[in-house]
Amino acid sequence: EVQLQASGGGLVQPGGSLKLSCAASGFTFDDYAIAWFRQAPGKEREAISCISGSGESAFYADSVKGRFAISRDNAKNTVYLQMNVLKPEDTAVYYCAAAPRVIVSSIRVPSAYSSWGQGTLVTVSS
Repeated sequence: EVQLQASGGGLVQPGGSLKLSCAASGFTFDDYAIAWFRQAPGKEREAISCISGSGESAFYADSVKGRFAISRDNAKNTVYLQMNVLKPEDTAVYYCAAAPRVIVSSIRVPSAYSSWGQGTLVTVSS
């Protein structure tokens, strides 16, 4: 059974940092691209970053480029999202998602991912 477990969310002040983790099990981890999405209240789910199975390629949404960094440790079946210079507009539930193959044009499309974690809440507020 494919399982993804997102963790690391919490309350942080503007300008602060958080590191999210997505622990995976039940599949050949390095065969899968892993993405981070987020969904704020009243808004659509937004793809913010994606990393290839090998870790050699990464995508970032313009809204987080230069502030967030995605990485993976295939030995630990875990993907990380380092979030720096957090802003109130980064407040959302963050989800990780997995797909065995994602073409560039589908990175932002939630239906391209076959498995999802449960989400972790990030709140950026003073």
